[in-house]
Amino acid sequence: MPYLITSTILFLAALIIIYWIHNQYHLDIIVTPAPPPAANAPLISICIPARNEENNIRNSVESALRQDYPNIEVVVLDDRSTDATLTQLKEIASGDSRLLPISGSDLPEGWAGKPYALFQASAAAHGEWLCFVDADTFLTPHAISSCYAKALETKADMFTTMNEQVLGSFWEKVVMPLVMTALSVGFSPRKVNDPATRDAIANGQFIMIRRTVYDSIGGHEKVKDQIVEDKAISEQVKWNGHRLIVADGMKVIRTRMYTDLPSMWEGWTKNIYLGLRDHPSMLMLGAFGATLSLIAALFLPLWPILGISWYFNQGNWPAIAVTIESLIVWGSLIYLRVKVAHKMNISGWYALTTPLGAGVFAAMMLASAWKVISGQGVTWRGRKYHQNKNK
Repeated sequence: MPYLITSTILFLAALIIIYWIHNQYHLDIIVTPAPPPAANAPLISICIPARNEENNIRNSVESALRQDYPNIEVVVLDDRSTDATLTQLKEIASGDSRLLPISGSDLPEGWAGKPYALFQASAAAHGEWLCFVDADTFLTPHAISSCYAKALETKADMFTTMNEQVLGSFWEKVVMPLVMTALSVGFSPRKVNDPATRDAIANGQFIMIRRTVYDSIGGHEKVKDQIVEDKAISEQVKWNGHRLIVADGMKVIRTRMYTDLPSMWEGWTKNIYLGLRDHPSMLMLGAFGATLSLIAALFLPLWPILGISWYFNQGNWPAIAVTIESLIVWGSLIYLRVKVAHKMNISGWYALTTPLGAGVFAAMMLASAWKVISGQGVTWRGRKYHQNKNK
């Protein structure tokens, strides 16, 4: 009976946690393809920071230049790249005068890398709207028109989107869906979109902001030392009384963040570290998330096996009950993970890799927490980020 009672407690707790985690994604505002506005629409400056992005930059910039929005310029800041990024930019610019490639200057004291890159790009931009787009993000031809229309409809001063994540390799398909689910637990889009709350977040992969608002809050200079600059600038926008909107942009914008396990490990370990390092409460939440992930990775696969083993060792009906409880938990989890997989345009069979993905995610969380506690810092694109400073 103690085994059955323990199993039943875990059964109820598991169902509550599983369904709670998978019901936090409430992006009520959805960007749908919209026709381009009139030819006299305001100039929008698409600003792209690029540091060693030779594998992405051509597709990213060319997708920006293919916009059906009638009045755009594309400003790309080459952030001291050591690969062929700048060479490719110059080749593209020779055939399209709307592209302005800029060679970035050395990082000044007190600045983080990406804020300084965007600061330089925005200084060269002329648009009434600034649109910050990461170099690993690709726009459909109607993306700017559609987001601009939705920004006007929602009366947004700053408009940001959650995008379709392009998953190619096995490890991307195993780990990224779990990471995106975990991120959905960390913020509430409904609260972000509610002017009455202080909740603020933005996705640096795509941000549109009115130039007047950007200048009034001090632009990226105001958040020059912030590594998570997208969240920092969204806070400046909302806390100064401007309208912040986060929307579902998956129909018009795609992002390929990482291409293999090593780059994904480096990238997400860095992201998690930066999210944990200045917030003790987030460090505790991260440890809790890692614990849950380890439980999913290690215990869930064993649960039905233990029940079946107990039955064949004269467990009788309590063993059958334990086995049924474990299979119900598994069935609920797999059902919800299949839904996530389909939403991310990958095979539902990847739901079966949930324990493996949870184990990798837990390892990333624990590695990041250890880097915070030990003060080791992390390295990203050749720059070292420490607890209180970066290079």
